[in-house]
Amino acid sequence: MVRYEEVSFVPALRLPLRLAALATTSLLSLGVLAGSGTATPPATDSRPSATETQPLVFGHRGASGYRPEHTLASYELAIRLGVDVIEPDLVITKDGHLVARHEPEISGTTDVTQRPEFADRRTTKNVDGVPVTGWFTEDFTLRELRTLRAIERIPQIRPRNTLYNGRYQVPTFQEVIDLAKRASRQYGRKIGIAPETKHPTYFRAQGLPLEPPLVRTLVRNGLNRPNSAVYVQSFEVSNLVALRSRLRVNLVQLTSARGAPYDFVATGDPRTYADLVSPAGLRRVARYADVLGPEKTQIVPRDPAGVSQAPTTLVRDAHRAGLAVVPYTFRNENAFLPAELRIGTDPAQYGNAFAEYEQFFRLGVDGLFSDNGDTAVEARDAFVRETATRSERAAG
Repeated sequence: MVRYEEVSFVPALRLPLRLAALATTSLLSLGVLAGSGTATPPATDSRPSATETQPLVFGHRGASGYRPEHTLASYELAIRLGVDVIEPDLVITKDGHLVARHEPEISGTTDVTQRPEFADRRTTKNVDGVPVTGWFTEDFTLRELRTLRAIERIPQIRPRNTLYNGRYQVPTFQEVIDLAKRASRQYGRKIGIAPETKHPTYFRAQGLPLEPPLVRTLVRNGLNRPNSAVYVQSFEVSNLVALRSRLRVNLVQLTSARGAPYDFVATGDPRTYADLVSPAGLRRVARYADVLGPEKTQIVPRDPAGVSQAPTTLVRDAHRAGLAVVPYTFRNENAFLPAELRIGTDPAQYGNAFAEYEQFFRLGVDGLFSDNGDTAVEARDAFVRETATRSERAAG
C-alpha cells in the first residue's frame, strides 16, 4: 500500500468553507479508481478562494432530527429549513448503484427484518474489523432494495420520527443530486451536496469499490468542477488521496475522537486520528484535502461526566495548515449535548442547543453538520448579526 505522504500532489488553493463558495500514488495501480469513466485528472488545481461571509450549515443525513435519515423527504425538509448543503452517506448495491444509507447493514434503517422474502439474506460480515450480523446493501440489487422502506434509526430518542416509518424508499445518489439541482432552481440558491464514502476499504474487499461510480456520477452530472458545491468526505485517507487526482471538488477528511482510519489499520500503519489532527498531521492532510471534519469533542472535549472542558487549539491549527473546519454532529436532544446544556433528565428532550452552536461559531468553525437544520441556521444567523453589529460599533 502506498503511504499517503509518499504521493506527489498538485498544489491546491485552500478555500475557507464559506457561503460564497457555494456561488462561486495515485492509487490507480491498486484498482481504487479503475473504470471511473471519462474523468481526467486536472492539470492544475483551480479551485477559487472564497470570500468570507458566513459559516455553512450541512444538513446531516438531511433533516434527520425530524424525518428518517437518508430519505428524499429528509433531504427536502433540510433544504426547506435553510441548510446550505445536504449530506448523503454512500453505500453500494450488488449491481453497482450508489444509494444513501448510514451503513452497509440496513436492519436499523429499513424494514428488511419484516420482509420474509429476504430472510435468507441475513448473514454476518466483518466490517472494519468488527463482526456485524444483519442484511447488507451489497447483497441486494437496486430493484430489490427499492422494495424496502426506511425507518427511524434511533426511535428511543426520536419517537415522533417513527410516524414516518414505511413511507419512503431508499434513494439513489442520482436522486439526491436531482433533488439538489431542482431545489436550487426552486429556491434561487445553490444547494450543495456532501457525499460520504462509507467504509471504502470494506467495499473494495467486496469487489464493489465506491470511488469509480462516485466519480462517474459527478462527471455525468457536470459536478466535477471547482464551483459545484460538492464536498466528498471520508473517514479513511487513501481513497481521498486517490480521488484528489480525479476530482476538482472539495475533499473532506473526517476524523474521530477515538481510533484510526481503517485503511491505516488494514495496512498496519500505526497512526491514529489523533496523529492526523496534530499540527504536523494537519499539514499532511492539507496536501490532499480542503476541509477537516472533526468530531466536535475534538474541538471542545468533555470529561467522563459529559461536562465541557476548555477548547483545544484544533480550529486554529487546522486554519494555519490551510484547512477549513466543519465539525459533526450537532443535535438538539439532551442525549447529544454536553451535561451543562441539558434540560431535565429525559435524553430525548431538547436542551440548550443554541448555546453549543454559539460556542462553536465563536471558536471560528467554517461550517457544521446538524440534524436540526432550522436550529443551526437560526443560531448561525444570530451569530452573523451579532458579529456585524459589533463590527459596526467598532468602526463607528
